[in-house]
Amino acid sequence: MTVASQVNKVLATLKGSQGTIRLYSAQAQKEEIRAVYDKAVETTSEIIYDLEKRLSEIEYREPQYKGN
Repeated sequence: MTVASQVNKVLATLKGSQGTIRLYSAQAQKEEIRAVYDKAVETTSEIIYDLEKRLSEIEYREPQYKGN
């Protein structure tokens, strides 16, 4: 398994987890709990952004991994 494919796998997992957290946030009845979930969504968004940026660098430097 290449680094690019591992990063893609992590990205897919994070995006799925982020969707689950968003569902929990929407279902939370207490504002404090919703705020915690919203912070988790924000944090995962930052991580996803950083990983997507890193994946672009990997694909630029190693074009054979593009789309893997």
